[in-house]
Amino acid sequence: MNKIQKIIFAVFIFTLISTAEVSADVNVAESSAQLIGRTKSESDYREEILRNYLEGHNSPLSEYSDVFVSLADKYRLDWRLVPAITGVESTFGKRIPVNSYNAYGWANGSYSFESWEESIGVVSKALRENYIDRGAVSINDIARIYAPPSETWARNVKFFMNKIDSLPVSFSLEG
Repeated sequence: MNKIQKIIFAVFIFTLISTAEVSADVNVAESSAQLIGRTKSESDYREEILRNYLEGHNSPLSEYSDVFVSLADKYRLDWRLVPAITGVESTFGKRIPVNSYNAYGWANGSYSFESWEESIGVVSKALRENYIDRGAVSINDIARIYAPPSETWARNVKFFMNKIDSLPVSFSLEG
């Protein structure tokens, strides 16, 4: 999909969302607008974009795009945040300790999860409860806790978020 097609599709989706019944009352922090709820069509759009992006990087996480999006909605995160962290920390899950499912550098890479689903859930929940809800409401704020003393982590996370989808990265993750 070229850039113009993406823009047209985004306008179509926004129009559809504006007029459609909202099926859930979920607050999602997005940069272009603060939307309450998601329709199935937009969820599919985000999942497809993420799946295509991760497949382009030969990521073992590509088949979990729906999990990333679903848990981002559940924890009111930008849907690109956790996948972008995997890009910075492990080249999208390709460079991890064997069978650790730790694509996030969690516990300096020494922690092992039981599955990709568990790891996405633990990291998403922790970002909401232990970072954002405690005042780290921007990617720069999160970086100071998540990856000190790195001066490039936040910039790299934002870079990957923009590559996943070119919506502007939200400066605030409060939701």
